[in-house]
Amino acid sequence: MRGFAKTDVGKAREMNQDYYYIPSPEELQIYILADGMGGYNGGEVASKLATESVKTYLENNFNQIEHKKEPILKLIKDSIEYANTVVYEKSKTSEELQGMGTTLDICFIYNNKVYIGHVGDSRVYRIRGKIIRKLTKDHSYVQQLVEDGKITRQEAEHHPKKNMLIKALGCTDYVEPDVRARNIEEQDILLMCSDGLTNMVEEKVIYEQVVQNPQTAPERLVNLANDAGGLDNVTIVTII
Repeated sequence: MRGFAKTDVGKAREMNQDYYYIPSPEELQIYILADGMGGYNGGEVASKLATESVKTYLENNFNQIEHKKEPILKLIKDSIEYANTVVYEKSKTSEELQGMGTTLDICFIYNNKVYIGHVGDSRVYRIRGKIIRKLTKDHSYVQQLVEDGKITRQEAEHHPKKNMLIKALGCTDYVEPDVRARNIEEQDILLMCSDGLTNMVEEKVIYEQVVQNPQTAPERLVNLANDAGGLDNVTIVTII
């Protein structure tokens, strides 16, 4: 599989605190996206550090485990917990880094499966035919309100506390990530994105842009997010 990506500071922020990684064809197929937060440059440090920590952990340990579903899922979980510790310990070394954190999404593709690790409100989607399906659940206050039946999904789209996270990586000494495995078929497209996209562009439009041309979709979606206001950093990764 191949990955295509674009990241942009947007129109309202001074610094891009998003970070991503896509592998070369001969490397382990690890795709990572992180949306940092905190301090003047804390978010930038957190997202990069989390991404690099997860990548290193997976590369160093993949050949030490059995290459089956459950051991791989455990490896994904362990890599996120390791990255959480690295970011949390780093946050205690400087006052300007105190309280920093990041979202984190991993797509590890192996033997016709995508192994997903997830913390925060960045998202992973799978496009199959005419259906776009979200494979992650937002770790946000508003998502919790929806699940508790206190607001509708439509009300959630414009809720004033939409960006309030209930879980992020690096903010506490331990984090419990979501991990799951999903089958992927030959024509499937995977999409990873920060909330700088999903807060600005409707899911229907995202789908239309990706299926039109997955390779150029990241740049076109960044432009659409900025045209809609560009209120946040935006990062998109497509995998085909």
